[in-house]
Amino acid sequence: MSNPVAIVTGASSGIGLALTQHLLTKGHHVVLLDLNPPPASANLPPTTTLFIRTDVSSWASQSAAFATAHAWRQRLDIAALNAGIDDRDCIFHALAPSAAHPPTEPNLQTFAVNLLAVYTGIKLFAHYAALPSAAKPRPGGAVVVTASAACLHALPAVPQYTATKHGLVGLVRALAPGAAARGFAVSAVCPDMVPTGLAPPGLMEAYPPEGKTPMATMLRAYDELLGLGGGEAGTPKNGAVVEVVVDDVLYNEPQPPQRKAAAVGPEVAALWDRVYRERNVAFARRAEEAARRRMAEEGKGKGKESKL
Repeated sequence: MSNPVAIVTGASSGIGLALTQHLLTKGHHVVLLDLNPPPASANLPPTTTLFIRTDVSSWASQSAAFATAHAWRQRLDIAALNAGIDDRDCIFHALAPSAAHPPTEPNLQTFAVNLLAVYTGIKLFAHYAALPSAAKPRPGGAVVVTASAACLHALPAVPQYTATKHGLVGLVRALAPGAAARGFAVSAVCPDMVPTGLAPPGLMEAYPPEGKTPMATMLRAYDELLGLGGGEAGTPKNGAVVEVVVDDVLYNEPQPPQRKAAAVGPEVAALWDRVYRERNVAFARRAEEAARRRMAEEGKGKGKESKL
C-alpha cells in the first residue's frame, strides 16, 4: 500500500504551508497548489512533495492541477481547500453619490477564490478520490475547507470575506449526507486570528498577543477533523464545523428548526432530497455531455487544420 496523498490549496504560506509540513510528518505525500512556490526555507523534500502553480479561481487551472496531482501517485486521499483572500471592494464606506457617475462593477474575486473555487475543488477531489487504482483500491477521502471565525460571528470590516466564509459552512453541512453515502467526509475549520500574511500591514502587529491563535491549535484541529490521531479518532469527521480560537477547538452544532420539524416530520427532508437530487444530477450530466461534445468538435477542427 502506497502512502496517502493530500492536496493542499494556498499551500505555500501560512496555514497551508504549516499543514503541508505537518502532513509530511504523518507520512503523507503532499501536492501543493498555489500561485507562488513555497519558500526555499521550508526545506520541503522533493521526493514526497509536488508543487503545481495553480489559480484556484480558474476552472481550467484547478482542473488541470487535480489531474496532475492524481497522476503523480495514482491516488488522492485528503483535500485541504485552504486558499483564501480578504475583501476587494467596499459598499457603504465608499459611497460618493453622483448622478453622473454610477457605480462600477465591483471586484468579486473574493467570492471566486473563497467560495466558488472551494466548490469546484470538492467536485474535482470527489472525482479523483473515487477512482480505483492499485495504489488505492477503495474510493473515498476527507475534505477540510478553511472557513473562518467570521462565518460564526460576522466581521463588519470584511463583508465579502464574511459572506464567503458563511457560505462554506452551509456548503459543508449540505454536502455531508451525500458525502457519507459515497465514503467521503467533509468538514470546515474556522480559525480565529492565526498569524499569517493574509491580514493587511499594521493589523497583526497591533493585535493583542493573547487574542492570537497559535498554529499548533490549528494543527490539532486538522488532526481531529482528518482522523489523524489514531485509534477511534482515526475516522475523519463528516459535517463538523470547528472554531479554532487561541487554545480551544470548539465544535459548532447547527440549530434544527424545532417547530417546523415537529409540524412536518422527517419525510419532508427526504422529499427535498429526492426531488432536487434527480434534477441536479440531470443538470450535471447534461453539462458533462455538452463538454464532451465541445471537446469532440474542437478535436475535429484541429484535425481539419492539420490536413491543410
